Amino acid sequence: MKVKVIGAGLAGSEAANYLAGRGVKVELYDIKPKSFTPAHSDKNFCELVCSNSLKGKDPYSNACGLLKEEMRILGSLTMEAAEKTSVPAGGALAVDRGGFAAFVTKKIKGNKNIFVVCKEVEKVPEGWCIVATGPLTTDKLSGSISSICGGQLHFYDASAPIISRESIDFDRAFFGDRYGKGGDDYVNCPLTKEEYEIFVTELLSAEKAVLHDFEKREIFEGCMPLEVMASRGAESLRYANFKPIGLKDKDGNRFYAVLQLRKENAVGTAYNLVGCQTNLKWGEQKRVFSLIPALKNAEFLRYGVMHRNTFINSPTCLNADFSLKTNPQVFFAGQITGVEGYVESAASGLLAAVHMYEKLQGRAPKIPDNTTVLGALSAHISGSTENFQPMNANFGILKPAEKLIKDKKQRYAYLARRAIDDIKAYKENL
Repeated sequence: MKVKVIGAGLAGSEAANYLAGRGVKVELYDIKPKSFTPAHSDKNFCELVCSNSLKGKDPYSNACGLLKEEMRILGSLTMEAAEKTSVPAGGALAVDRGGFAAFVTKKIKGNKNIFVVCKEVEKVPEGWCIVATGPLTTDKLSGSISSICGGQLHFYDASAPIISRESIDFDRAFFGDRYGKGGDDYVNCPLTKEEYEIFVTELLSAEKAVLHDFEKREIFEGCMPLEVMASRGAESLRYANFKPIGLKDKDGNRFYAVLQLRKENAVGTAYNLVGCQTNLKWGEQKRVFSLIPALKNAEFLRYGVMHRNTFINSPTCLNADFSLKTNPQVFFAGQITGVEGYVESAASGLLAAVHMYEKLQGRAPKIPDNTTVLGALSAHISGSTENFQPMNANFGILKPAEKLIKDKKQRYAYLARRAIDDIKAYKENL
């Protein structure tokens, strides 16, 4: 039995790896390296575009951390690659982007059951397939998907700039993580009240690369451009991206606002501006971010960009196993389904593959219970059709605890223990 997987991003690679590991012959289609989407440049698969962070590591206090643990239990390729290519990031799991993509590509191309085809797929194929082409699906295939799924929705996504380490002015920066967690994983760039106010003023007046007046509903909150967030109020950045709470230099000094930089690669030659996704013109990015004292001589290795992301109205056309309601042999996976985030995207690819394999073996798919993050995301993409929007992993989408637990930390820890037990039981029943 052969199956087709369209797209070798996080979801597609995860799906192909799972199926191939169980003896299924997989044809994996991707346009790389012959062609690239507007947001991609790495010839390898699984290129991380917006950030190198896979969010929190702790499963007992962070829902994305819990999702990672659930995926590890099911044998996730993404989690294996992330652990092999991680870079210091305090309580977060961040990776060397190039190393991560290269690791996944080597694993995929080295698997005897995966046949890689460099080709643009223009329509959803017949037979067993998983469509995991991501939010930047090419126009022709988008048209085919739209005809099957009854139209598509979209929102706008942005990525942050990356600068060279050697261009950071360490006379105005210091190493350290918030509340001392993780050691010296971040470079902190403090601002005085006056410096912060100048920065915000110039940020708001800077010229944008895309001239459309995006509606609020079209910009995903998890990747909000910095200038849009700043427009919500002069102090808004101090309660978000530039939050100074928990940060002190070696002398114990506190600051009015702080921008954090995180390692972009394992060798530490490049740092990304954490939370600084932006839609400013490139020249304006250099001008505005150079107003931050520690970045006055910043060398930009990559500027931030904004692009349109596309996702289908999944509840109207997908089952909880990620298959089409009109064709149970065709599955969708990744951000195109309305899960949002690197880890969530990979998780949907893993789920689609798990369910497809069950069907290939003549068994009915088993959907994880919504006591798990995997199950809750499955419920999200197949649940209410009213105002369907992309969803990140969060404790709020899990089935509530069977008992009242007022303390948030204790409640999250309880939900995490329950989820881990349930996903282990789920694996045993596959």
